Amino acid sequence: MSTFCQAQNTFLKPDQVANSLELLPPPPQPGSAQFNYDEAQYKWGKMQRITPRGKQAAEDANLGGVGLSNAFSDAFGIKISKEETPEIYTLISRMQEDAGDLSTRSAKNYYMRMRPFMLFGEQSLTPGAEKWLATNGSYPSGHTAIGWATALVLAEINIDRQNEILKRGFEFGQSRVICGVHYQSDVDAGRVVASGLVARLHADEGFCTQLAKAKKEFAKLKKAGKVK
Repeated sequence: MSTFCQAQNTFLKPDQVANSLELLPPPPQPGSAQFNYDEAQYKWGKMQRITPRGKQAAEDANLGGVGLSNAFSDAFGIKISKEETPEIYTLISRMQEDAGDLSTRSAKNYYMRMRPFMLFGEQSLTPGAEKWLATNGSYPSGHTAIGWATALVLAEINIDRQNEILKRGFEFGQSRVICGVHYQSDVDAGRVVASGLVARLHADEGFCTQLAKAKKEFAKLKKAGKVK
């Protein structure tokens, strides 16, 4: 069973995706300057948990059902759903596992990095997910990879709102630091593998066909005045 089993079938096969173990450097080790930054960011994230930003971080943890599409609807300028934007919804749903699982799998499985809430012995912002998260490597962040890959593709569809979309994608990753389930270096690495994944998707016929459908759908909605 894949890590992100709620996603639909992938566009790519595992051997078509850049190998994250070869692409990324090892995660920072305790005592290093890089890990000190990870720890500082963990403490920063804890301070956000009692704020509205913390509430957003907890909501961003939900990738099931319409969680991902809802997360990007405001930034995209129109509600993304099966009913209102079926082609766009299909596009980002189908690429979810490509980004969250295939692009991160090799490094996750090799390093099996202990997550922050485990290392520091403190409860995360999403305690209900801790049992499962404890069995899954922290580096790189799959949630971040999904969020950043989604943002890159949506920004290509609605170029007029690229700033809002990309910022939302960036914050989607930072939410993982706030939740205490990923280090900052996990999140940074997640964005790297996501960028590589999106580049590879653009060489896939199936993805390009679905992207064209999504762009056509969006153009009709924009012409009808349904986009902010």
